[in-house]
Amino acid sequence: MTDRETLRALADAGNETALDRLADLADAHGDIAELSALLDEGSEHAGELLTRRAVAAADLLELQRIADAGYERAADELKRLLSSPS
Repeated sequence: MTDRETLRALADAGNETALDRLADLADAHGDIAELSALLDEGSEHAGELLTRRAVAAADLLELQRIADAGYERAADELKRLLSSPS
């Protein structure tokens, strides 16, 4: 298994697979702050993982934040949740 520091170095060099692995590690540890930071770095996978968590929690504000950070599927999920009857 590759250590986190190596993955971080690869991600910093533009390796998207390493960025995805970092997101998987953060998700496995429940590290929402790390996932959010990875989303801010442009990780689509982190956006996907955060969106899944926000939908499960029906956290509309978090979905808006994720969408504002550039993950379009979060906007779709937010619209879907707002459109469905309470």
